[in-house]
Amino acid sequence: MTHMTEKTFLEHLKEMSLISQTLGLLEWDVQTGMPEAAAEHRSEVVSYMSGKHFDLANGKKMTSFIDYFSENLAELSPFAQEVFADVKESYELNNNVPQDRIIAYSKALSKAHQSWVQARDAKDFAIFLPALEELIAFNKEFIPYRQKNQRTDYDVLLDLYEPDMTVAKLDDIFETLKEGIISLRKEIAEKGTPPETDFIHRYVSKEAQKEFVLEVIEQLGYDLSRGRLDDTIHPFMLGINRQDARITTRWNEHDFLMAILGVIHEAGHGMYEQNIDEKYDHTPLSRGTSMGIHESQSLFNEIIVGSSRAFWQRQYPRLQAITGDTFADIDFETFYRGIKQSKSSLIRIEADALTYPLHIIIRYEIEKMIFNEEINLADLPQIWNDKYEEYLGIRPENDLEGILQDVHWAGGSFGYFPSYALGFMYAAQLYHAMNQQFDVEAVLASEDYSRIIEWNKKHIHQFGASKKPNELILNATGEALNPTYLIDYMRKIFFDVYQVQ
Repeated sequence: MTHMTEKTFLEHLKEMSLISQTLGLLEWDVQTGMPEAAAEHRSEVVSYMSGKHFDLANGKKMTSFIDYFSENLAELSPFAQEVFADVKESYELNNNVPQDRIIAYSKALSKAHQSWVQARDAKDFAIFLPALEELIAFNKEFIPYRQKNQRTDYDVLLDLYEPDMTVAKLDDIFETLKEGIISLRKEIAEKGTPPETDFIHRYVSKEAQKEFVLEVIEQLGYDLSRGRLDDTIHPFMLGINRQDARITTRWNEHDFLMAILGVIHEAGHGMYEQNIDEKYDHTPLSRGTSMGIHESQSLFNEIIVGSSRAFWQRQYPRLQAITGDTFADIDFETFYRGIKQSKSSLIRIEADALTYPLHIIIRYEIEKMIFNEEINLADLPQIWNDKYEEYLGIRPENDLEGILQDVHWAGGSFGYFPSYALGFMYAAQLYHAMNQQFDVEAVLASEDYSRIIEWNKKHIHQFGASKKPNELILNATGEALNPTYLIDYMRKIFFDVYQVQ
């Protein structure tokens, strides 16, 4: 038996980290360049390495560390105690659920994804329904094993992605946000002047888009010597370690904004991972603290920076220079207003900044009904369509553009969706706090953006997962999450774009 010391404990965690980084590289390769015929062999490698990681995280050796240091915590330094608390929390979350049920759930997830794909092809939710019912039943079975002091079943699922978040908090936050957005949209519709948008679909080569956006993300603080940009079908950031945080995108030469804003978004994730304090290397604290905080950093880049008039006043001439005559006849005012248009859409990932939170609130309300109330799951498409009509004024014509559009439920990710809206609200609140110390728009109009990245590094990035989201936001902004900052921010941006007096 390994002697129980801080050194052997941290060495064990380093071994876990090295395997995790290896799995990360394998996953990046799958998504970006692996030959199609290699899939079967690769799955065997991934399965083998995943098994090794699972044994290290949950096997007898880890159990011994957990048991020993739970009784002898004083033998660990303050730093190691911090790490141990996180490791123990994850261990207990995963080990309370019977192993045979976890295996059964993994098989159900594999079948569910195939069922979801088939249902999408047929545009028929009924094909996916049996698999969804099975996944929901598994999650309801697991909730008691993962219950801490949460008041509702759905609280347990929310906590998996956003620690300490509850239905009681989100109900108030989302109601304020929903009413604020609906009110803004009504005023814009009644008093606003729609921008010209035809130019958005002009041809811009992939090479020109890439040249422009690589310059931008380097200026914003993404370190390309510790990262890279690759092509993929589904954009993502993969943080292998703080010296290797990779981003990907997909290109559309008739929709330049998709890739440009997408790369800026993923770079925000990458900057977070690159700036975590090196003392957390090879421990579970060398990651973002929650999905919501991670999204706050990507959305800060994509929305706060990407909605800034000052930012685009500086960057638009460079875009014009790189793209030749493509936008020569489009003045800055027309360009800026056009890229910020807002309109209702059925597809979440295509939504603009003003309407996007409504897509998330709809999913939150439905998930809450699934886990905290008794509803007939066969009625979900009707519930979904009714909410889209009520909140966005449009109704899906089929299940593909309705309830089957997201992969999250097929992957068992119940409780994940709120993170997207939380990230947006966190970003707006951080922007407000940042402006108390310096004029953010003046920085975005300047030649040097470093004050912004340094502020985020000081208040968010450096801590990795060592602080919970609510603690980070309270320390950085002086108050708990407050949705009014996002509403005020969107009023400022969209009243300007739509020329509402």
